[in-house]
Amino acid sequence: MVVGLLTLELHFPHARSLKDKRRELQGLKDRLRRHNAAVAELDHQDVWQRTRLGIVTLNADASIVESILDAALRDVEAHLNGVIVQAERRFL
Repeated sequence: MVVGLLTLELHFPHARSLKDKRRELQGLKDRLRRHNAAVAELDHQDVWQRTRLGIVTLNADASIVESILDAALRDVEAHLNGVIVQAERRFL
């Protein structure tokens, strides 16, 4: 079994409150769950314009895990109303 973790550091320059950031994150999380992946905010929960998001999936086939994480990253890039500061991928 292969577990894939994609960690994204995101910046929302337009956010003026936690409510703005959480609204943006909720839509993004809902969208990412369609990729058969679990999504969670890992850090910076109390910061208006910044967050660290974790996206996890698992499968017996490493190529499927990699393709799911690729699709999730493309989806974030296409629909994010902000900036991806850092993206890190790990396989366990």
